[in-house]
Amino acid sequence: MTTHEDRSPSPPPALKEELDAITFPLAGTEPAPEARAGFTLPWTAPHQSHVDTVRRALAEDLTAGPRIDVTTVATTPADQLSTAQVVARAAGTVSGLPLAELTFWLVADEALQVVRSAEDGDAVERGDVLMSVTARTRDLLTAERTALNLLTHMSGIATATRTWVDAVSGTGARIRDSRKTRPGLRALDKYAVRCGGGVNHRYCLSDAGLIKDNHVVAAGGVGAAVRAIRERFPELPLEVEVDRIDQIEEALEAGAEEILLDNFTVEQLREAVELVGGRACLESSGGLSLEDAASVARTGVDHLAVGALTHSSPALDIAVDLL
Repeated sequence: MTTHEDRSPSPPPALKEELDAITFPLAGTEPAPEARAGFTLPWTAPHQSHVDTVRRALAEDLTAGPRIDVTTVATTPADQLSTAQVVARAAGTVSGLPLAELTFWLVADEALQVVRSAEDGDAVERGDVLMSVTARTRDLLTAERTALNLLTHMSGIATATRTWVDAVSGTGARIRDSRKTRPGLRALDKYAVRCGGGVNHRYCLSDAGLIKDNHVVAAGGVGAAVRAIRERFPELPLEVEVDRIDQIEEALEAGAEEILLDNFTVEQLREAVELVGGRACLESSGGLSLEDAASVARTGVDHLAVGALTHSSPALDIAVDLL
């Protein structure tokens, strides 16, 4: 595949179905008067976005100079075929196999055979084969790093999420992500959280309201901010961030469905849970650590917000080995 080709490839049906399951909100047909049209993406199905993401990643390797993998072209016969195994080099939770397969599929111009030995969400051990790909050797080597960049990044997020999920097991609390994602990779990052057993917070600024401290200042108070959103967007989910116990009742009276308890201590969280008494979902956020996760979860909050899942998780070590 050459990056200057003007084409929009459609993956084979099974892979396309997997990619479409990596969902994100698509643009609505009735934008608000204040809509920022210049920032609206044209996708009508998730797989289109994921194909574009992979093509852009490949372009980072294949745009300069002769627009080829110079090392591979110089050292590898054009007609040579090989099988490559994608192998875990560390224990963890897998996420991103459809993206890795898509990368090989695009570079190989659809001329390949793929056998999966694992599925996204699986727990794997060091040495486990995740996937085998048979194709032209040149294509395998050219696609290798892009496929691994996506797979190791997403699997790192899934692995970290699973660790947090295990830490609060049995408490009833869920681990939730944030919008602190890699630019351009939000759908993949949030999907990886789901692979690790976590749940997603809002995807973007349009699918739910989240009143934070600056909105409170702009609106003139917690209650005023809640009422303003309820009047303009009555159908959208709404969460309010508070950093003091005395703000909770005002938020509830104004119609908040969820309350984000920002930097509350464990003792303050227990007090908030008792005060709310089930009238709203509660989310603990701010400075949470894995060591304290169980204590926070046992206070009775519904969610623990962990931005580090997507902004700080280390990549899971995965390699490609030619046989």
